[in-house]
Amino acid sequence: IAAFLIGAVAGLAQEGYPLNGSWHGNWGDKKNIVLFMHWNSKSVDGTLNPGPNSVPLKVVTLDPVKWMVHIEAQLKDGSKVVADGKLDNIGSYNRTITGTWNQGTAKGDFKVTRD
Repeated sequence: IAAFLIGAVAGLAQEGYPLNGSWHGNWGDKKNIVLFMHWNSKSVDGTLNPGPNSVPLKVVTLDPVKWMVHIEAQLKDGSKVVADGKLDNIGSYNRTITGTWNQGTAKGDFKVTRD
């Protein structure tokens, strides 16, 4: 029984913070999104669209009562991204965030899934 409990606790510990990881999906008319987020024990660090066009995430917050996520980033062209969504399938490795994505003057729905 002790070995089982130790294994179960270790498995939960490896899962970590619910936003950790690489997320992919799209917003609006199939505009691709890739997010990388990591809990640094104080806040969430991250990158929007890692690669040559990447930008750091400026703000990432999680309301653990309602499982609502808020993300902000400043794009290289000066426009701002503000996304608000709900974290779903929290018990699943492939959890999702679904909500609204505002990029500059454009607005649309978005959905990302953790890889």
